[in-house]
Amino acid sequence: MSVSGPTCTHLDTITVTELPESVDGCEECLRAGGVWLHLRICLQCGHVGCCDDSPGRHASDHAGAAQHPLIRSLEPGETWSWCFVDEMMMVISGIEGETRIPPSPMMG
Repeated sequence: MSVSGPTCTHLDTITVTELPESVDGCEECLRAGGVWLHLRICLQCGHVGCCDDSPGRHASDHAGAAQHPLIRSLEPGETWSWCFVDEMMMVISGIEGETRIPPSPMMG
């Protein structure tokens, strides 16, 4: 793995290097009947959660509860990742694939 820009200290936690072909949405929102704006994937375990602009903020909640610091955007055309511990955005090379996602329920 390599990063463009400042270096995150948690790159060694990445185990997800191939993005899923498709996801159904935020895992918690789907279970609870909630809505999301943007989707993020945990780069340690593959959990799919919603962004901090979504009512549930499930990606952040997962990062804190599971102590999994790195997420990547699953939005079309976005390749950035975020480290919750180091509070930095970066592009991590070596993560392959593009995920088909459903439209945001908040945008309809």
